[in-house]
Amino acid sequence: MSQFSNQPTYPQAPEPQHYGGQGGHGGGHGGHGGPRAARNGLGTAALILGLIGALTGLIPLLFWLAGILGLIALILGLTGNGRVKRGEATNKGVTLTGAVLGLVSLILSVVGAVLLFKAVDEGIKEIDKSLSGQEATKKGGTADGAKDKDTSGDKAASGDKAAKDKDAKDEILSAGDSAVYDDKVTVTVSAPARYTPSPYAAGHTKGNKARLVTVVIQNTGTKKFDASGVLTTALAGKDGTTAEQIFDEKAGTMFQGSILPGKKATVKYAFSVPADAKNLTVEVTPDIEHEASQWELKL
Repeated sequence: MSQFSNQPTYPQAPEPQHYGGQGGHGGGHGGHGGPRAARNGLGTAALILGLIGALTGLIPLLFWLAGILGLIALILGLTGNGRVKRGEATNKGVTLTGAVLGLVSLILSVVGAVLLFKAVDEGIKEIDKSLSGQEATKKGGTADGAKDKDTSGDKAASGDKAAKDKDAKDEILSAGDSAVYDDKVTVTVSAPARYTPSPYAAGHTKGNKARLVTVVIQNTGTKKFDASGVLTTALAGKDGTTAEQIFDEKAGTMFQGSILPGKKATVKYAFSVPADAKNLTVEVTPDIEHEASQWELKL
């Protein structure tokens, strides 16, 4: 009998391969695949937004944008730090930096809001002050002027003088008194003097008496004063009848041009006053930025 069998041989099927099935060696659910990718997006976003917010916070006008970006950056940074603690992210330094920048942005936002609102408030006050006009402080004639020059350094006397000046703002001035404004523009009105209008004078009513008043404007400030807008009017008698201004070759001119610092200008006004009037109220308005001042003059 032959050593080799005469039965035919058939090729064997290849051994099946396993590709990641359950219990296999490949990657997949329940397998031993590679490490999961780190979720670092929140930390990166926090860093970017926090940086932009901090830079924006340096501009007070953009405080609102810095606040929004800072809040988002802070939230993203803290959330990203939570991922780092759970092992889902690896950028701990980035997340913490983003959270800190977010907090800085919020602080800068608050500071910017305070500065902006303060600047707006001051601007509104300045506008209101310019629209309402400057108030004048009363300054007496020679006697009061001598007291002002006598600076002995007594604090009590200085306090009394300041209180007196404050109370004098609403007082009606007398002949020779001066109205001193904050910008050092000083207006002085003299006592009324008898005046005889020329035969061709305009504004004088027959039977009335004419009185001449001298108005002096002195500029002791640092800026020139435009005197072209000065308005001078007068009321006569207890009923406050309008005293018409008299225009002739000697009286009736107006303030013109500008008054430079350290200079002064003088204009004489003549008014037609009823014969029975015993007082004359003269009102001088330097311009729209200065409140009107009044002088009560005896005829």
